[in-house]
Amino acid sequence: MMKPETISAETIKPATPTPSELKTFKLSLLDQLAPPIYVPLILFYSATDLYPSDSTSSVDISNHLKTSLSTTLTQLYPLAGRLRGNISVECNDEGVTYIEAKTNMMLSEILENPKMDVLLNFLPFDSNNVGSNEELAITAVQVNHFKCGGIAIGVCISHKIADGTTLATFVSAWSKKSKGIGEIIIPHLAPASIFPPRDFNTSMPSDVTSKEKYVTKRFIFDAQKLALLRSNIAIANPTKVEVVTSLIWKSAMVTSRDNSSSLVKHAVNLRGRMCPRMHDNSLGNLWWLAVTRPMLTKEGERKLTLTGLAGEIRRSIREIDNNYVRTLQGEDGLSKACGSSKETFQWFISEIHDCYLFSSWTRFPLYESDFGWGNPTWACTTAHVKNTIILMGTKSGDGIEAWVTLDEQHMAAFEQDPNIMEFASMG
Repeated sequence: MMKPETISAETIKPATPTPSELKTFKLSLLDQLAPPIYVPLILFYSATDLYPSDSTSSVDISNHLKTSLSTTLTQLYPLAGRLRGNISVECNDEGVTYIEAKTNMMLSEILENPKMDVLLNFLPFDSNNVGSNEELAITAVQVNHFKCGGIAIGVCISHKIADGTTLATFVSAWSKKSKGIGEIIIPHLAPASIFPPRDFNTSMPSDVTSKEKYVTKRFIFDAQKLALLRSNIAIANPTKVEVVTSLIWKSAMVTSRDNSSSLVKHAVNLRGRMCPRMHDNSLGNLWWLAVTRPMLTKEGERKLTLTGLAGEIRRSIREIDNNYVRTLQGEDGLSKACGSSKETFQWFISEIHDCYLFSSWTRFPLYESDFGWGNPTWACTTAHVKNTIILMGTKSGDGIEAWVTLDEQHMAAFEQDPNIMEFASMG
């Protein structure tokens, strides 16, 4: 597929200038530790929803999106600023990059056979762009017009200021403003005071994002298969995320070329695990990695039962509680945080160990992103990082789409694993 043709490119600034006393947004310790990449999302909308009458045009839709985006940035003003090193965001209203593009593809071609190399073209730029160019926009949008009249809205926000929850908050605020609901989402900008920043920089090995070595595929777990999978796991009320994580981890270990040691790191949203609870609209990186290792037998071999893995995953996630969070806030917070981040990178680039990073987006209300013409037909992300698994909800709300990135040889074996073939379909 040829890349969509750019029709126009401009900068959208907040409708109201940011007050001088709000010009600096300090990064928190957790922001400083976040990888220097972008968090991507693509929302797809069908032509039948977009054009209910002959009087609606693509120009009308574009102008509507730009106006509502400008108004939204008045409340979410840090997203229209620029990074200043690994210290802060200058809220200078330089704005959001906004691109209009068109493609000769039909939306149905994407929905029937989504491929990562094609989906990446619907984003404003490479989300795995490793670096901290202070001239790049923190937020960028690309509105893609399909031949059939459908559109895809691609969004990228710098991971240095946003996690998945922040991205979902931005999209929710923008869509509600666009629809004219009038609900104002007031961002909570307290993370830097809760996790005080320190004087240091982070880097991310380019090896973990190499497009040549890794392949990303989607595995769909529908409600019926999830119910069957749950029945095979003997822990109390296993969640969808627990059972899918367990199955993927087990299959990845079984099919790995070197399965001498393995661990899972699950991104855990800290907002609801702190006392007092942080608001869901709190901007920034408010997540931490729960580390899970498989249980061992008396002989030192790993227990690879789904029940055992699910139980260990649940235990490690529940350990990320208010007491644990307080250790990140204390005097030893920096060494604890940096030690964990360093270990993560070492495991990712290791040829000896297998480390799998899971992130669940299943609770994000992405399918409620109604800009005034109905909910999206499909929502996806395009994470393409070594051994990373992103769990997305389905439009029906009762299934899970798992986007799995492995090296080519591992993926070839993984997708043929009997457990994967029994419980998941590829799409």
